[in-house]
Amino acid sequence: MAKKSKKSPAQGGTPATVALTSAGVPYTIHAYDHDPAHPSYGEEAAEAMGVSPDRVFKTLVADVDGALTVAVVPVAGSLDLKALASAVGGKRAAMADPALAERTTGYVRGGISPLGQRKRLPTVLDASASAHATICVSAGRRGLEVELSPEDLAKLTDAVVAPIGRA
Repeated sequence: MAKKSKKSPAQGGTPATVALTSAGVPYTIHAYDHDPAHPSYGEEAAEAMGVSPDRVFKTLVADVDGALTVAVVPVAGSLDLKALASAVGGKRAAMADPALAERTTGYVRGGISPLGQRKRLPTVLDASASAHATICVSAGRRGLEVELSPEDLAKLTDAVVAPIGRA
């Protein structure tokens, strides 16, 4: 069962929650017990929180023409790499090496947040996010999600909003 709370940086927040608090953006934290045996981090989060997988978004790191780029797409679908490349004016995209994604963002796989990354990367948010008042993304570690408006997420990450997800 997910627990709802709001953490301040003084209470030991993650870089993502620190960034949200610093920006004065309203958000809700959802914590749950992560099961390392679960086959999908995003589906596990949706199940644990009792939230539709269409509202829970995963953060993926891709290589677009040699530049790391963040894609934020619903866990209910997958990333369209061609659409991602097009959204940032590139030609080719491929999933980034997981170790490089972890080193660059400062987060571990399954806990990569689009917020508070060690190195700010170009970000693309799937257009389906705008159909929801709030969406959930990783708060920076496995078992911790942050719920916020898609508009606030796009603003804080300087994201391009484009149709990059596939059902």
